[in-house]
Amino acid sequence: MDGKVLNNDISQVVEADRAHVWHHLIQHASWTGTDPKADPRIIVEGRGMRVWDQKGKEHLDAVSGGVWTVNVGYGRERIANAVRDQLIQLPYFAGSAGSIPGAMFSERLISKMPGMSRVYFTNSGSEANEKAFKMVRQISHKRYGGKKYKILYRDRDYHGSTLATMSAGGQDERNMQYGPFAPGFVRVPHCMEYRAQWDLSGEEYGVAAANAIEEVILAEGPETIGALCLEPVTAGGGVITPPEGYWPRVQEICRKYDILLHIDEVVCGLGRTGTWFGYQHYGIEPDFVTMAKGVASGYAAIACCVTKERVFDLFKDDVSDPLNYFRDISTFGGCTAGPAAALENMAIIEEEGLLDNTIAMGEYMLDQLNALKDKHAVIGDVRGKGLFLGAELVTDRISKEPVDEKLASAVAGDCNAQGVIIGVTNRSIPGFNNTLCYSPALIATKDDINEIITATDKALTKVFG
Repeated sequence: MDGKVLNNDISQVVEADRAHVWHHLIQHASWTGTDPKADPRIIVEGRGMRVWDQKGKEHLDAVSGGVWTVNVGYGRERIANAVRDQLIQLPYFAGSAGSIPGAMFSERLISKMPGMSRVYFTNSGSEANEKAFKMVRQISHKRYGGKKYKILYRDRDYHGSTLATMSAGGQDERNMQYGPFAPGFVRVPHCMEYRAQWDLSGEEYGVAAANAIEEVILAEGPETIGALCLEPVTAGGGVITPPEGYWPRVQEICRKYDILLHIDEVVCGLGRTGTWFGYQHYGIEPDFVTMAKGVASGYAAIACCVTKERVFDLFKDDVSDPLNYFRDISTFGGCTAGPAAALENMAIIEEEGLLDNTIAMGEYMLDQLNALKDKHAVIGDVRGKGLFLGAELVTDRISKEPVDEKLASAVAGDCNAQGVIIGVTNRSIPGFNNTLCYSPALIATKDDINEIITATDKALTKVFG
């Protein structure tokens, strides 16, 4: 770690953090007292796939910034320079006007998304999903007398932390204590074959899981359903890849009942699964695609709600109606740093062949995780797509009883102690917070993956024997 990174005495920084910062997803009671082991962690530097904390300890980051974000790795000067140059030229103007990076990034992005055409800028994945929800509701009023307003969402999927996106949240522990929620959001069953709801497998199971969505539609009334919102690969709900047959049948059902298909790519977007977007593995033609985390690899805040032209056209078909357009604003959707960073981020992915690397290293890592499964009976299932992988831990492979959340967290904690940061589902799904999660940057090498696997192997041995 470069000693020049901080001008402040690090102990002063730690105390300022302890006294004034309200961290995400942390019980702060653990940071009371004077024990240095209870100090909040402060990450002070990152290069490539490695970060250093305030104690100078080096970590291999196997979760791309903790939440699946830094897709091209740390220390990319060309992105930082592009942001700097843009901020000097023009840092911000409201989204009612355009900007050079906004226009150029939109064109570049749409070139990777056949069938899509319009980009609405916002500042977070939660907000991008809210924009899509608002569009669906406004279309309902404009076209269907307000009746086709319900939005379907899937068990185990996650779409954000605002009250509306939590209303569409399929992770009950994340929602606890935050209700009541907005009406008009209806849950459909998950498609996780490892925990199948029916005695079926493969394509038969995939079709059955999709047909379960149709059953909900029929029960609610197709005339009331405006949209279906799904992750292409469920992320925080356990890294769940869809079974064969699922997506074609889902799309068929949406078309049958005139239901808009909203794909939430906040995690999978911009290369995480080995294609630009996760839905592109499955031949889907969505009406909305939302994205955030990997769009600029965390170098600047940016999120997008992308639509088909036919959706856009619904908001400009009657100029005589003063309320006909999409009456929405996202203040920081007007920041120019985001699209400037996103342009460089996309260029890096292309120039360095990171989609191909993601496929190759993802296959290698999947093989290595399956080798761990052969060694450790506690691993019940390994799954994923590209460099987005999970290993579900169980007490018994026959019963598939999940291990206690504390044990799964202990594995992640031991990896961290070894200097490798991995993820784990926690406080999300009652009784099923038992999946180790991996999402290394798209620049990962075999050596990086071997280090991640070795740490996981040692941690499993320590925790489970």
